[in-house]
Amino acid sequence: MKEWLTGRNPVFEALQARRRHFFNLLVQQDVRIEGRLKDSVEFARQYKLPVRMANKQQLSQIDRNHQGIALEASSYPYSALEDLVKHSQAQDEAPFFLLLDLIQDPQNLGSLLRTAELMHVHGVIIPSSQAAQVTPSVVNASSGATEHLLIAQYNLVQAIERLKQLDLWVYGLDADEKRAKTPDKLLLKGGLALVVGNEGEGLRSLVRKNCDEIMCLPQYGKIDSLNAAVAGSIALYLARQARTN
Repeated sequence: MKEWLTGRNPVFEALQARRRHFFNLLVQQDVRIEGRLKDSVEFARQYKLPVRMANKQQLSQIDRNHQGIALEASSYPYSALEDLVKHSQAQDEAPFFLLLDLIQDPQNLGSLLRTAELMHVHGVIIPSSQAAQVTPSVVNASSGATEHLLIAQYNLVQAIERLKQLDLWVYGLDADEKRAKTPDKLLLKGGLALVVGNEGEGLRSLVRKNCDEIMCLPQYGKIDSLNAAVAGSIALYLARQARTN
């Protein structure tokens, strides 16, 4: 299947990563070719990819927030779970994974994937159904981070069982859990898989049951809880900081 990616950073990252097949690059005819736009056009020429000029209306029919560029590409290339495992084993640090339990909002998924790439997570695992998938809107929300990540679609309970064979701890992130521990009470610097639950219901019971520990982030204000993407991003940052200290 083909799809259109838009936005200057997402298109640039897709072309730079070169994990998809590309078919056409559309550039708005009355904008200055500079910055990321120029870089993308140069990539296209290197790949012998057709670069076509289009007016604003034509691009808006693809995406209203196109930023003057659109890339026709093959659908997102998911990886096999074992590819994530092999990739992690090739790193010079302990395993570091992110599992997302039925995240529904594409913006939340994109935000978490953007943080995961910035924190050098070795792989991300999402369910293959009943959850947001890597669509062009998610690519856009991640600012193109999806193009550099290895993401697998897999049953989360089975994925947890496989990851535990790598000698890591599986921490479920949940604010409403009696046995939850704050990050300072958990070992974050070793092998780690972080599981972030659904925006409304949190972790499913069977997923929670298979986690080694439940993590909660301390809260000091008056509102009830953090957004799933924000909480997950904070936990990923804390884990990365623990690895560098």
